[in-house]
Amino acid sequence: MALTHTEADAQFIIATANLFNLALPNRVFYHNTDVYSTNVYQQKIHALAPLLRQLQADIIGCQEVWDEQALREVCELAGMTDCQVIAPLASNAADSSLTQGQGATGTPAVGLVSRFAIEHYHLLENIPKIGQLDIPDMGRYERFNRPPLLAHVRLPTGTLLHVIVAHLKSQRPDYLEDARGRPLEDRDDPVIRVRAKLRSLCMRAAEAAGIRQYVIETLQHNNQPLILLGDMNDVMQSVTCQLLSEAGEVVYDKTNRDIALFDAPSVQTRLHWLRNVAYTHIHQGMPEVLDQILVSEQFLADSKYKLGEVLQVDYFNDHLKFVTPPRPTDHGLVRAQIRLYNQPA
Repeated sequence: MALTHTEADAQFIIATANLFNLALPNRVFYHNTDVYSTNVYQQKIHALAPLLRQLQADIIGCQEVWDEQALREVCELAGMTDCQVIAPLASNAADSSLTQGQGATGTPAVGLVSRFAIEHYHLLENIPKIGQLDIPDMGRYERFNRPPLLAHVRLPTGTLLHVIVAHLKSQRPDYLEDARGRPLEDRDDPVIRVRAKLRSLCMRAAEAAGIRQYVIETLQHNNQPLILLGDMNDVMQSVTCQLLSEAGEVVYDKTNRDIALFDAPSVQTRLHWLRNVAYTHIHQGMPEVLDQILVSEQFLADSKYKLGEVLQVDYFNDHLKFVTPPRPTDHGLVRAQIRLYNQPA
């Protein structure tokens, strides 16, 4: 029996938001960064809350969360009091086996906010062997720097959605340091800088390959929908994001469609022109899209396995135009509006 498409079809909105070092006041997150005073913290969460409210999202994948409690407070200010909020590696619960209530340490974590039931979640901490690499001068790269969060979310139609929230290694050069953070190489040497950038690229690619293996194992030979979203620290045309997606392989072999992920702006059924003017980050004056939403073929309007379609993708980046800090975040936010078709009885 064919799916019916009516005005009564359910819809949901999913979004990704890098919250730029969201931490509680008076706690150290980076040793070279000032802690937030109570006043600065209040300014930050009151600036972030309208951004989240504007998204009108049912599901938000968040990055750069140091304290889960801070994320909860932002959601409360945004009026999202009916949402479940999780950031396991930034937990402030005293009984957390991962953090002992201290929040994230060393690097910020990812989190998930959902109006729909989160029925299960776990972290992808170890990079599968397919993605493990020897990083120049650093050795084997076997663990994610910021482990992705994998969750099962029950949609209004009863469908179980796989959600992956990711924050890949940044493009900043990864210079060698000692245990105290003191440099071990000349950062002014352009050759050293190239090698340091190569380290970052290798790490980012290893993480992308590790996530791709999980995507393949989840999608292969079933009709379960999946959405991968987050700060990929690379544009969609990059090798890193193509590793995550592999949509290009579908051109040569249609059988790869069931394990590919598709760039949501490219498959939206409205406002295709938006993908040509979008940006979520400004680096050295140049706008770029580093924050991505990738969907499985169940959200392609022309797929015989479709459960819905991506109607529209929107970018929220007006705050990036402010020249004078503080900005609530240095990334734009991205949301995708998705229609879920009525399922046959």
